[in-house]
Amino acid sequence: MSRRKRPLVPEARKGLDALKAQVAHVADPAQAKFEVAEEIHVPLQPGYNGQLTSHDAGRIGGRLGGSMVKEMVRMAMEGMNKKL
Repeated sequence: MSRRKRPLVPEARKGLDALKAQVAHVADPAQAKFEVAEEIHVPLQPGYNGQLTSHDAGRIGGRLGGSMVKEMVRMAMEGMNKKL
C-alpha cells in the first residue's frame, strides 16, 4: 500500500499543520507527535526510533489523526449550523 506524506492539495499544508498543533495543544506542529507520545506513554525520541513497535507508532498517528478528523467534523458542523 502506498503512503502519502503530502496533502492532496499542497496549499492546505499550512492549515493542516496549524490544526495538528491545535489538537495537540502545542505551538509548533513538529512537536505534536512528541506531545501525543508523552500523553500515551510511548517512548518517542527525536531522531531514530527503531525500538518502537508498529503498534506504538500507530497509536501515536491514530490519536493525532483521529483528533484532527474530529475537530474538522466539528468545524464543518458548526459552519453548517451558521448557514441555517
